[in-house]
Amino acid sequence: MSIVLIDRLQFAFTIMFHYLFPITTMGLAPFVAWYTYRAAKTRDPMMAHAATFWTKIFTVNFAIGVVTGIPMEFQFGTNWATFSAKAGGVIGQPLAMEGAYAFFVESIFLGAMFYARKAIPTRLQSVSAVCVWLGSWLSGFFIVATDAWMQHPVGYAVASDGRIEMASLWDVLMSPFAWWQYLHVLCGALVAGGFVVAGIGAYYLLSKREDVLGRDFVRRGVAIAAIFSALAVFPTGDRNSANVTQYQPVKLAAMEGLFESVNGAPLAIIGMPDVANRKLIDPVVVPDVLSFLAYGNFRAGVHGLTAYATELWPPVELTYYAYHVMVGLGTIFVGLAFLATGLLLWRERLFLIPIVLWALMLAMPFPYIANEAGWMTTEVGRQPWVIYGLMRTSEAVSPNVVSGETMFTLIGFLGMYFLLGVLFVYLTLREIAAGPSEAHA
Repeated sequence: MSIVLIDRLQFAFTIMFHYLFPITTMGLAPFVAWYTYRAAKTRDPMMAHAATFWTKIFTVNFAIGVVTGIPMEFQFGTNWATFSAKAGGVIGQPLAMEGAYAFFVESIFLGAMFYARKAIPTRLQSVSAVCVWLGSWLSGFFIVATDAWMQHPVGYAVASDGRIEMASLWDVLMSPFAWWQYLHVLCGALVAGGFVVAGIGAYYLLSKREDVLGRDFVRRGVAIAAIFSALAVFPTGDRNSANVTQYQPVKLAAMEGLFESVNGAPLAIIGMPDVANRKLIDPVVVPDVLSFLAYGNFRAGVHGLTAYATELWPPVELTYYAYHVMVGLGTIFVGLAFLATGLLLWRERLFLIPIVLWALMLAMPFPYIANEAGWMTTEVGRQPWVIYGLMRTSEAVSPNVVSGETMFTLIGFLGMYFLLGVLFVYLTLREIAAGPSEAHA
């Protein structure tokens, strides 16, 4: 196995496992802040129970996220030293800002929440919860801005020795590519958070316990899920796709399984890409719609994969299927969230229909799958570039690391992360089984 492939497999595994936890912290942070604020303001014991419950769930995610996130930064030096040496002057700055500003804010104020813990949250806890919320979102922004620069490099200059240097930090952080990508990521996290809150509330209602808070969790969770599942489609998903169309057209062709350039390109709903024969097998398509979505014109021309050299193609099948998993699940989220919201607004009939409560409870894992599939589309579809148009992935690896060494560490990560995953599931299920009333004890 080539060193490039095994390095990519290790990075893919560690970052996909790690990202499960930032999804939850970004998605749950507003709920933690809301319940803590309401408890401090109203002095309502039920709100205090909810605040403590979600703070504990959040803290478990935050702790495991920190542990699994540390190896990510080390891999830049161990496995991707050439990339780090060449581009470290750019990517190092937003990553350092994430650690120095966002992570410290999040961790310090999370500590303040526990230090000031009382039966009813205090004003300090309320302010701290808001700061934790802002810190988690700010942390996500700096990470996404770093990735967005690798997708669409701006604000840089190439030195005489070939190193890429920062020319404008403002351009890097304020890039429209970065902002639309970040807002789309944030919507995905809030959809996950909304379904987690609604799903746990549905579990309590189906179990005929925690009735008051169960209803409140469902009510607030489906509202957030409905709002942000819609925003994930438009405008954030639409604008993010527009940037891909403009700056990464070969990724667009792979996402849609479009091999031949055509005017009035169809939108593939389902189908199986056959790279060898350069066609989509058994497709179900909507005529002309891809042209309209990409260029606002039903008869606009869209370049297919054959318009580009094959060495510039990303892994077509993986890009195509990951994208369609994300879009398919996103469509389901919109339908389920709006169905639940409609039933909630209609004399709160949602609480009387067990099948919908079951659907909300069973839906909890699927936003995580959609988020991971979205990132897989983004990163796999960028290949063969590690910095789009500037540096190929094959040129970025460490010259003095062999595949056996990386395979050994990958096996170690598999074992360690399995244990962390078991610990996370145990701690989370224990809190859910105890319930908000016991969580406050």
